[in-house]
Amino acid sequence: MKTKINLLLSIMLFIGITASAQDSKTEEFKVYGNCGMCKTRIEKAAKAIEGVSMAEWDKTNKMAKVSFDTGKTNLPEIQKAIAKVGHDTDKYKADDKVYEKLPGCCLYDRPVAEKKNIK
Repeated sequence: MKTKINLLLSIMLFIGITASAQDSKTEEFKVYGNCGMCKTRIEKAAKAIEGVSMAEWDKTNKMAKVSFDTGKTNLPEIQKAIAKVGHDTDKYKADDKVYEKLPGCCLYDRPVAEKKNIK
């Protein structure tokens, strides 16, 4: 009887791990910034979103890579959080007032392309 219970618990644990792994997604997208302070700010904003397990920003190619639980959040929500701290993404434009308050070294050349304003 004890063996059957252990086997059942093992199967349930395996199913739980497999199900949670299927909800995980990794995406990359453009985020504008210049320096180490930008990197810290961008990664902190992304990681503050519930469900984000990893966020890295590369200042050389201006690309962010995030891993997140699709049951808890989505890519637009992560990009909006980054835009709210002053960094344009390839989909969302940071509020001008927030951008202008960034330290001087963080004031990147803003792309001209049309983007959605965050709300």
